[in-house]
Amino acid sequence: MGELPGRLGRRKFLSIAGAAGVVAATGAFAAGCGTSAGSGADRIKIGYVSPATGPLAPFAEADEFVVDSVRSHFATHPIQVNGRSFPVDILYRDSQSDPARAADVATDLITNGGVHLMLVSSTPETSNPVSDQCEAGQVPCVATITPWQPWFFGRGGQLGKKFEWTHLFFFGLEDFENVYADMWDSMPTNKVAGALWPADSDGLSWGDPAAGFPQFMAKRGYRMIDPGSFPTGTQDFSRHIAAFKEAKAEILVGVPTPLDFATFWRQATQQGFRPKIVTIAKANPFPSSVESLGAELADGIATDVWWSPHYPFTSSLTGQSAGQLAEAYTAATGRQWTMPIGFTHALFEVAAKAFGSVPAIDDRRALAEAISTMKIDTICGPLDWTRGPAPGVARAPMVGGQWRARRGGKFPFELVIVNNAQHPDIPTSERLTPL
Repeated sequence: MGELPGRLGRRKFLSIAGAAGVVAATGAFAAGCGTSAGSGADRIKIGYVSPATGPLAPFAEADEFVVDSVRSHFATHPIQVNGRSFPVDILYRDSQSDPARAADVATDLITNGGVHLMLVSSTPETSNPVSDQCEAGQVPCVATITPWQPWFFGRGGQLGKKFEWTHLFFFGLEDFENVYADMWDSMPTNKVAGALWPADSDGLSWGDPAAGFPQFMAKRGYRMIDPGSFPTGTQDFSRHIAAFKEAKAEILVGVPTPLDFATFWRQATQQGFRPKIVTIAKANPFPSSVESLGAELADGIATDVWWSPHYPFTSSLTGQSAGQLAEAYTAATGRQWTMPIGFTHALFEVAAKAFGSVPAIDDRRALAEAISTMKIDTICGPLDWTRGPAPGVARAPMVGGQWRARRGGKFPFELVIVNNAQHPDIPTSERLTPL
């Protein structure tokens, strides 16, 4: 972790995702912001916010299933707090992929919903504003599916000083960088990579010349071609494609939304840009996004794998294996498993363990402390908030995967694990092949 100090300079962060979540009405929270919730003392109330609609909706595609299944579990297995059983209410809200909306629904859950704990998922556009509202409202919060640097530094965090109420488990840029570089190293290329960086908190952190992908990949022997960031919803990527073709880039890397990548990739194909390796985060972890491209465009696209039915982990809440949880999702919905299933489920594993560690459900400080010191084995793997990489952050295991078209299969594509150099305990099934 010696490279982390070089990742601290995120001035740009302070004007993007974190800004949307700054509490304009901090004073409104001041009254009643003590250590107790004051209402709902006979029931545990958990708020959950994710982007069920809007451009980030693929992240939340499985959330209704996970929330319903967890509700069913808690109905027969109430949480035990200090020797007493408590029923659980889960209040689920849609951020609509809008940071302002995310902040609004979080505020409502805190001030009107009386939640004892907030859970939030899926990219800084949702996780950051919700976390900011919880920090101001003094409500414990756990976020996931958001890289830790945009979440931590994007909200003004400083290493050595933790947020008092908000916590995260996921990965950092260093995890993406290592997994992607491991995949790139496994195949002969000219070591030139085209960069597709959106003008959002993810893109600005990944593309930062001093603290992001360019510096790290240069140390691994790769040259990055960066034509500049682009706004979400861009309809013409000709400038980027021309720059990549001129540089003869044989690798593509980026962190665009699913819709932006689909637009770019169709235009790239039409204009004759086809690199050997395509490693795209954010856009391509989801079967629905890959299927929308079709077999000709999507077959062979690589991505990071956060969770899979092949992960050798089980739920501390239900006892299900990763494979059993994925099978339950398909049986209930008819749809293919998707990576966020495991992380959304793990949020409730963390919630249950935290409540089981406190003397009373409305002891907010004890709940926050329980999370900040927690060690837990989840369906996503082991999480340990005492190890960092930053205060209030726990890291989950990540490996590399590639989408393969499966003609005649139950689903048109399968995401296979092709590189486990960072976590050999997670098995691979195939090797990375050229696009």
